[in-house]
Amino acid sequence: MKKLSAVQQKQQALIINIADSLEAQALEELEGMLQCWFDVLYHQFPGSLLLRFQFESEEALSRATPELKKWQRRLSAALLKKGVVLKDMRRHLTFTTESPEE
Repeated sequence: MKKLSAVQQKQQALIINIADSLEAQALEELEGMLQCWFDVLYHQFPGSLLLRFQFESEEALSRATPELKKWQRRLSAALLKKGVVLKDMRRHLTFTTESPEE
């Protein structure tokens, strides 16, 4: 794997910080949530950022789905506070039952 540049390291730190913050909130508020994980191509940031909230079952996922837009807005607001603008907030956060290994 290629070493990250200084700018990419700052982007990574920003994403990890925001993901950890949102994960802590979601673990308290969303029943059945296990973890938050993300994928990003740093040379295409922020357009390539995708956070995923992983749930323990399809049932927990379906109960949480009505809350998805609220969490997408929270991600967008958290990034905006750090100076990162998402053009389409719906593309950058999703709920899933898949783990990072799948």
